[in-house]
Amino acid sequence: MRILGIDPGLQVCGYACLEKDKGENRLIEAGVFRTNGDCAIEKRLNQIADDMKSLLERFGPETAAVEELYSHYAHPRTAILMGHARGVILAKCAEAGIEVRSFAATRIKKSLTGNGRASKEQVQRTIQTILSLAEVPEPNDVADAIAVALCCANSMTSNVPI
Repeated sequence: MRILGIDPGLQVCGYACLEKDKGENRLIEAGVFRTNGDCAIEKRLNQIADDMKSLLERFGPETAAVEELYSHYAHPRTAILMGHARGVILAKCAEAGIEVRSFAATRIKKSLTGNGRASKEQVQRTIQTILSLAEVPEPNDVADAIAVALCCANSMTSNVPI
């Protein structure tokens, strides 16, 4: 089974394609796609839609795992902008007939490290260990996308309700 993990963002979206086979997880590819911050929001959202369509066609995942929105009360505009990007991502998955599972950041961290308040560095080191990577995954957007894909894979193994 292939899982496409997505860390949504308006400027930078992280993605990771994970293959789950007989309890083993193998990272196929991880990276980011970026939008031009000088462009109008509708053009940026269209670019995200195009990039998502390309990823879905290339990897053919059965499931997409997407991080839920989180916003600090002092920065509500950030959540609104991320919500636009996340909406486009969900729409492209629905259009392609891909099941979508959403996970809160605290659930993702707890699934990987046992601590829902783990630091970015702790999550990166855990991913490196789990997937036997030569280096910690960077940038943070890539690590977050891998983490959400692994959380999804773990939830399928443990049969924990989502």
